[in-house]
Amino acid sequence: MTEPTRCTWRGMNGDPFYEAYHDHEWGVPEWDSRALWEKLVLDGFQAGLSWITILRKREAFRAAFAGFDPEKVARFGETDRARLMADAGIIRSNGKIDAAIAGARIYLDMRERGEDLSTFLWDIVGGAPIQNAWEHGGQVPAQTPLAVDMAKALKAKGFKFCGPVIVYAFMQATGMVNDHFVTCFRHEACKALGHGRG
Repeated sequence: MTEPTRCTWRGMNGDPFYEAYHDHEWGVPEWDSRALWEKLVLDGFQAGLSWITILRKREAFRAAFAGFDPEKVARFGETDRARLMADAGIIRSNGKIDAAIAGARIYLDMRERGEDLSTFLWDIVGGAPIQNAWEHGGQVPAQTPLAVDMAKALKAKGFKFCGPVIVYAFMQATGMVNDHFVTCFRHEACKALGHGRG
């Protein structure tokens, strides 16, 4: 069977694990608030690292952070912090761990005030995925004005490790923008999903 034509990400071709992420997750619109929060936390942990590093540790992160259940993570205290800092399966950073715990509390506070994280984020991009038509990686920006706006909005809520570059990577991964190359077999598939909330 012929291999499909994919985006030309460094280190992906020939790596079944990375290819599966590209083929089935990246760029698919995500509407679930909890799943969006999980991805935002993981992208925060990515700061200064490569995404594949985080992706390979994702299951360990899920185990360490109680399946990214905001209600459980919001109750994490000093014992949990010490446990996380001793967990070699994740990225051990006091600042990033504290940001994840604080983010869970912000998520719950928003929910209690009737604010849905998914709606909050998707409204910034107009409620539906932005369809780009890049032909190669050199055309893809590291950030955009909308990513700057989203980063500012998240920081205003108190979220951390969410600068414009991290936020743009988050937008790409969660399908808020379709940045699969036009030559990639996933471009049209993701475009077909891009009609806004069901």
